[in-house]
Amino acid sequence: MRLISTKICKTSDIGVNNNLFGGVMLAWLDEAGGIMASELCCSPNMITLKMNEVLFKKPVKTNDHIRIYGKPMSVGNSSVSLYVEARRFCFDTFDEETVCSTKIVFVRVDQNGNSAPINETIRMDLLKTIEKYT
Repeated sequence: MRLISTKICKTSDIGVNNNLFGGVMLAWLDEAGGIMASELCCSPNMITLKMNEVLFKKPVKTNDHIRIYGKPMSVGNSSVSLYVEARRFCFDTFDEETVCSTKIVFVRVDQNGNSAPINETIRMDLLKTIEKYT
């Protein structure tokens, strides 16, 4: 998996029970996945189609350092599916612990918001990248 983004849990991100609010984590995953989808598809016009089941495995607390990783799972004519995972990073031990994960589908769109095909050469390169992860 590839590191896409890093975040620090701030006091303003905290919800009930002094844990990171789930909606904030969803936004972080969506943003990081969108960045990766845009880079992989060489297009700034990637939008979120759907997010599969989200697994909140561990709580995130104030000042936790979160690293978000991703990998492509599949590619279609105009879409790419990514597995996205958030991990808490410990500076003392350099250990990482998965706190949340999901699969997100992004679609390439044109200026009118209609789905648009991903360049064929880019699609072929993506398929090769996906093979490396399997």
